Amino acid sequence: MERELMLQKIMELDFIAVDLGLYLNTHPAESSAIEAYNQVIEAVDALRLKFEAAYGPLCSFRSYAADTKNWQWINNPWPWQQDANTSLAGKECQ
Repeated sequence: MERELMLQKIMELDFIAVDLGLYLNTHPAESSAIEAYNQVIEAVDALRLKFEAAYGPLCSFRSYAADTKNWQWINNPWPWQQDANTSLAGKECQ
């Protein structure tokens, strides 16, 4: 997957994880929701590791520094730069 597609998939999986977490707050004994939550967390963690191996860290506080001589966090586009944000144009809810 290219960078933008990987980022979009990470955001989608993170959203699902938050949504399932909120659901589990009110349905704590629903084993199918717990199983789905764990599957989403596994999937997004694996994808996040792949992304970070290819493109660098997503968060300064979540990743190990791959390079001990050069802080890579500054080498990626910052969140407010257009390159860091995927376009959702044409994907609006109907």
